[in-house]
Amino acid sequence: MNTINALQQLPALQQQKPAVSSGEATADFGQMLQDAIKQVNNNQVQSEQMTNKLVTGEVQDVHEVMLASQKASLSLNLTVEVRNKVIESYQEIMRMQM
Repeated sequence: MNTINALQQLPALQQQKPAVSSGEATADFGQMLQDAIKQVNNNQVQSEQMTNKLVTGEVQDVHEVMLASQKASLSLNLTVEVRNKVIESYQEIMRMQM
């Protein structure tokens, strides 16, 4: 019986307006991208600081430095790969015939 009730409510759900407009979604997506790029930059800066501290002797644990370095490297590689996929998608859309 629950399935029947759920199916009866589908038309009512389809008539509802979306909670977010396209302009708001674009702004949210843009903000998300900015935040992600800032985080990648922060990882790079932290890795450089940890390396400098290791060289000067302020940090004795090489493990911490390597973790910071790998985190920065992985986040940068992910960002580059996402950028490459976006460019590939854009090029594919441009090749489509209208």
